[in-house]
Amino acid sequence: MSLLSQVETALDTIRPYLETDGGNVSIEEITPEGVVKLKLLGSCGSCPMSIMTLKAGIEQAIKKAVPEVTGIEAINLTDIDDPNAVLPENLR
Repeated sequence: MSLLSQVETALDTIRPYLETDGGNVSIEEITPEGVVKLKLLGSCGSCPMSIMTLKAGIEQAIKKAVPEVTGIEAINLTDIDDPNAVLPENLR
């Protein structure tokens, strides 16, 4: 199984939780060094808690399932202090 397929499989384990809040994630790139670059989609892309979602959920799921991955980065994290950040409806 390719590294991309392994990462997609790992993401599939956490996608139902992201989708519950109106979000999702897509793989933008896996570098030759093993860094997975992700794009947070839907409400995950504008949520001030996106850093927590990335670190506590997405990153852990990938690293547990695919130890070859050396790092995970989101290309569009929303800063927790961003005045334009919006929580999903069910988290308000």
